[in-house]
Amino acid sequence: MSTTTTTTITLLLLLLSTTVTAAITTASSDITALKAIKSSINPTTISPFTCLHSWDFSSDPCSPPHVTHFLCGLTCSSNRVTQLTLDSAGYSGTLPPLVSQLTQLITIDLSDNRFHGPIPNSLFSLPNLQTLILGSNSFSGVIPPAISNLKKIQTLDISHNSLSGSLPNSLTQLTELTRLDLSFNKLTGPVPELPKNLIQLELKSNSLSGYLQKRSFTWSTQLEVIELSQNSLAGTIPAWFFLTPSLQQINLSNNSFTGVQVLNPVRSNLVAVNLGFNQLAGYAPANFAAYPNLVSLTLSYNKLRGRIPWEYSKFSRVFLDGNYLIGLPPKEFFGRKRSISGSLGDNCLKSCPAYSELCVKSQKPWSICQKAYRGKLEQKL
Repeated sequence: MSTTTTTTITLLLLLLSTTVTAAITTASSDITALKAIKSSINPTTISPFTCLHSWDFSSDPCSPPHVTHFLCGLTCSSNRVTQLTLDSAGYSGTLPPLVSQLTQLITIDLSDNRFHGPIPNSLFSLPNLQTLILGSNSFSGVIPPAISNLKKIQTLDISHNSLSGSLPNSLTQLTELTRLDLSFNKLTGPVPELPKNLIQLELKSNSLSGYLQKRSFTWSTQLEVIELSQNSLAGTIPAWFFLTPSLQQINLSNNSFTGVQVLNPVRSNLVAVNLGFNQLAGYAPANFAAYPNLVSLTLSYNKLRGRIPWEYSKFSRVFLDGNYLIGLPPKEFFGRKRSISGSLGDNCLKSCPAYSELCVKSQKPWSICQKAYRGKLEQKL
């Protein structure tokens, strides 16, 4: 067979392939949904060269080649839309209920725009959705129990919005969920029971309240990250909270906890604990040093008293500033073979070495320390 004949056949096959591909016709229900999404956006916020600007329905959304129409924002499999990922272009509008017609959607990412209003209940009926990212918008309203219908959801991020109300107990039904981020909203009430396969929990900067209940975390034995800072949680942080073997990072700072219980672990992967800016009273728990992988401990700005446990010298980062700790800081903190960062300032310590960065902040005035110990500080020293 000649080279010319081979080239001709190749071109014919390519043309045939292109013709077949171009013949794809997106499901009419998907087109209706896409039209509804675009029409729900304020047209003045759809700038040239953005994804939505290229959505010209004179062309079939799923049929390549995408030269001037549907340049981005969509991914298709055959004639169905499987991903809706809009650019961060400042689109302002609402999310229409007809989004539920995109029944083959696996991923929705509308983050870093200006969507507002409630999240339509119909969104939670999408049977194949695995990733839902609506972060950094202005969605409001409550999270409805219907969220439990997202049976395949793995990543759920609705952080940096204006959601209110309490977290639904139906979250436990999201058995595939591994990452939940609802930080920076206006959520209230206690931490509910959590899904069993959850790995990362982020609920920072809400108005959550109440105590840490064991039933909330009973089934979440795979948790690696717990971020609950900047809420209104109270009471004593119980010992069981630190004992989940998979846990690596805990942040409970900026709450209203008044006490903490720490037991020696059987085994633990815990690397970092931040309990700063609470109202923890009593002595600094020496048992934290029994966690074999713990390298960073923050207990800043609480009401801790007594001496600094020498065991804390095993850590690489220690923040104990803003308490009422007394006595000489452990000499192990300042050995030449050790490099510990952090702060011991704003306490009631004696002779914190000025050459150490740990002692940059000055100590509290003696009168404040005496008052904290009801005038009995000298005999304690």
